[in-house]
Amino acid sequence: MINVIANNLAHIQQRIGEYEKKYAKPSSSVRLLAVSKGQSLEKIHQAMAAGQHYFGENYLQEALDKITTIHNNNIAWHFIGQVQSNKTRKIAEHFSWVHSVCDPDIAQRLNDQRPPHLPPLSICIQVKISQETAKAGAEFDHVLSLAEYCATLPNLRLRGLMAIPVITQHFIEQRAEYYKLRLMHELLYNHGLHLDTLSMGMTHDMEAAIAENSNMVRIGSGIFGDRK
Repeated sequence: MINVIANNLAHIQQRIGEYEKKYAKPSSSVRLLAVSKGQSLEKIHQAMAAGQHYFGENYLQEALDKITTIHNNNIAWHFIGQVQSNKTRKIAEHFSWVHSVCDPDIAQRLNDQRPPHLPPLSICIQVKISQETAKAGAEFDHVLSLAEYCATLPNLRLRGLMAIPVITQHFIEQRAEYYKLRLMHELLYNHGLHLDTLSMGMTHDMEAAIAENSNMVRIGSGIFGDRK
């Protein structure tokens, strides 16, 4: 199993390198976030042994069990699920990144509850680029004001934007979805918010995301296989 996960990681990194070259991105500019939700501690340890340092989790209690058991300061834990107001304190205390900030109240709570001995919590604003009602995220018209507000909070560091698009296997449609987030990123940059992260792209649409300037891809099944 350890060879399977190590081989999968190597294969994903190879593909990332190929896409960086194909779309004229700097080498090693795209970071790989291993989505470990629903995966065992054994598989996470195997990924760590293969050199993976960034892990993404969706469900707070599952993540806390892993974080407290593994307890490795070289690992950066990213919360990528929906942030509920009654869970912001634990998220602020235990994570390095939050990718799914959608409104100012959540941002304020994360700021206020970030322990003073920890560095500012890196955050991404989740943008709703799909009209699917099940998809979370800030509406386009609200992203700029939310970003400007988050940038004023001293215990947060606004890093960029995140989105979850409609699932499609068609490359052109994938790029069209991610192009929306790229434009929003450029809009914020032009307003003086020099963000450094576009968190978009998963196992099935990683190439389209990198083509549209993603520099953090969130890969789960491509590394760990299907979840139980």
